[in-house]
Amino acid sequence: MQTVSENTCFGGVQGVYSHASTACQCDMTFGLFLPAEARDGPVPLLWYLSGLTCTHENAMTKAGAQAWAADHGIALVFPDTSPRGPGVADDDDYDLGQGAGFYVNATQTPWAPHFNMWDYVTEELPALLTDKFAIDGDRQAITGHSMGGHGALTMAMNLPGRFRSVSAFSPICNPTASDWGRKQLTAYMGDDETTWQRHDATVMMGRTGFDGPVLIDTGSKDQFIDLLRPESMAAAIALRRQPATFRLQPGYDHSYFFVSSFIEEHVAFHAQALWD
Repeated sequence: MQTVSENTCFGGVQGVYSHASTACQCDMTFGLFLPAEARDGPVPLLWYLSGLTCTHENAMTKAGAQAWAADHGIALVFPDTSPRGPGVADDDDYDLGQGAGFYVNATQTPWAPHFNMWDYVTEELPALLTDKFAIDGDRQAITGHSMGGHGALTMAMNLPGRFRSVSAFSPICNPTASDWGRKQLTAYMGDDETTWQRHDATVMMGRTGFDGPVLIDTGSKDQFIDLLRPESMAAAIALRRQPATFRLQPGYDHSYFFVSSFIEEHVAFHAQALWD
């Protein structure tokens, strides 16, 4: 692992690090904010998974989450959204290839050698974080935006006991029934739609739900709302009678102005679960 940068931030340290990834077979970069409390011992960890076209930098620099994480004494990790590099497959469309890993393990050509973001985020990076930093691996929570909200919800419901809470901003809720999902799931995982199901938050809500607090925010004026399909998730939550807070925020769109407006509430929501 190499240190790209470290900056003092709200009494803690905002770092950027790179390492050779076994899962993705390329160098990967991530951001990690450690609050001041990490100097004295392991602290809880909140994952932030970013959306299409993003890198580790977008939420790290635009969301304003560090201030609130510092207040609650929790760490924040910002993984990249896909493998990258000259030897990594890509596509001319913004919603496939580099910057669009969709947090799945690819099985199809040409994606399979590198696009293993599920294993990277759920196995390889957690092991590295707890080994190299003052992170309490038993106290984790997860959130994300758009494609990252899809990843956060599906990981939380597929990995019972891993995360104490889950939230999402403008998540892709029902990718198996949306053009923002069917294209990518077919490209990465093939035509067998049974393999897609665990990567659909609406399907997983119906199957397993989540044993913990859930918070989902979507803007009522989100320009991608027809692709996000929040109504599908709301219906699944209601049918399962899942304890959850699901909000359509009036007037907000899909941008980081929306995320930054509600990040304080999301961090506080997770902090309550992480310190309980």
